Amino acid sequence: MNISILDDYLDTLRTLACFDKLAGHDVQIWNDHVQDVDALAERLKHTEALVLIRERTEIRAPLLERLKKLRLISQRSVFPHIDVDACTRLGVIVSSSQHAGTPSYAAAELTWALILAAMRKIPQQVAALKAGKWQIGIGNSVREKTLGIYGYGRIGAVVAGYGRAFGMNVVVWARDASLARARADGYPAAASKQEFFEKCDVISLHMRLVDATRGIVTADDLARMKPEALIVDTSRAGLIEPGALVSALQAGRPGMAAVDVYEHEPVLDTRDPLLLMDNVVCTPHIGYVTREEYEIQFAEIFDQISAYAAGTPINVVNPQVLQQ
Repeated sequence: MNISILDDYLDTLRTLACFDKLAGHDVQIWNDHVQDVDALAERLKHTEALVLIRERTEIRAPLLERLKKLRLISQRSVFPHIDVDACTRLGVIVSSSQHAGTPSYAAAELTWALILAAMRKIPQQVAALKAGKWQIGIGNSVREKTLGIYGYGRIGAVVAGYGRAFGMNVVVWARDASLARARADGYPAAASKQEFFEKCDVISLHMRLVDATRGIVTADDLARMKPEALIVDTSRAGLIEPGALVSALQAGRPGMAAVDVYEHEPVLDTRDPLLLMDNVVCTPHIGYVTREEYEIQFAEIFDQISAYAAGTPINVVNPQVLQQ
């Protein structure tokens, strides 16, 4: 099969052990990011199977209609960037493992790293030391602080465990089913969303971005946070009302933020407001970008290609296409 892989920024995939699963196929890997439909249509005109790295490239009807040879899109996790209806109409199978019960420990670890980095002002201290300055301020401990987990899913549950291990008081706010799981794990629920934002010292967002959660964190929510509080977003920027985070930080509530996700990615403009704020720790969407996590994810993605090639597609998002 002719296979194309988009957005492998660091040309990592060919170095993975699981890449051997594609032996015998004609594989083209693209290391840059392109969203232009004409450019993508030219690149992918011979592609039969398309591998996506998370949500880095949107695959919509105008592009799909020009990819006459495309028969399979293989990826992992959620797929808001794919026009599944158009895929079904055009006879393109979308295979995407939802990895039930398997959290991204890499994303949870990065979340915790950002919490500690922001609370102890580690990036600022490192930059100052390299500039010849010795200690530029005082940080804050996390022990006995209140950690709020907004959305108690697979990753949120792991981060809650890290908070407990560090001696934090963990509280949860989420939909009813998730709150029930949190209580079963020994974590109390906040009395209300308002109390959650008012009382927490650190709030970490852990929800999928769907219509119901888009903009679920409002400017009013952020304005209720303590002036010394920290908000962390390693999930999706769209969970926060557009523009609200920058405005809230400028107003002083919350006092800090740590983010790994942005409204428009990749962020290449060094004048982005979040990058210019001393009270924000920014990383370039690296929550899942570890070698170990890649091995897990792409073993599944490549297995989906092998299953399709064998005539038995798996993890099919649009099973209607199999009846065509």
